[in-house]
Amino acid sequence: VQLVESGGGLVQPGGSLRLSCAASGFTLRGYAVGWFRQAPGKEREGVSCISSGGGTTNYVDSVKGRFTISRDHAKNTVYLQMNGLKPEDTAIYYCARRRSTYCSGYDEGQYASWGQGTQVTVSS
Repeated sequence: VQLVESGGGLVQPGGSLRLSCAASGFTLRGYAVGWFRQAPGKEREGVSCISSGGGTTNYVDSVKGRFTISRDHAKNTVYLQMNGLKPEDTAIYYCARRRSTYCSGYDEGQYASWGQGTQVTVSS
């Protein structure tokens, strides 16, 4: 039972990246999934969440209008499309499945099966 993030890298300000969160050993279909990030010297924070059916998405204010979360049940994968990246988006990005079908905040106690993270660096 594992989530694996990928797609991080070094990008210039204003650039784009698409992160992937792939499940191994279980299906994500019945769970909401969240993306989190942890910047150097800061606590981990929730960024976005998508409900199990994909019909509800939430975003933290700092990424609204720039990031888009989506999911592909056939590929058992959740994505985070990040456009208009800023230096303050630099962080390790993690995904986790929520212990429910719906999104309701980013209390880490409500999430499980954390991935190992993928580094996103936004710098010129």
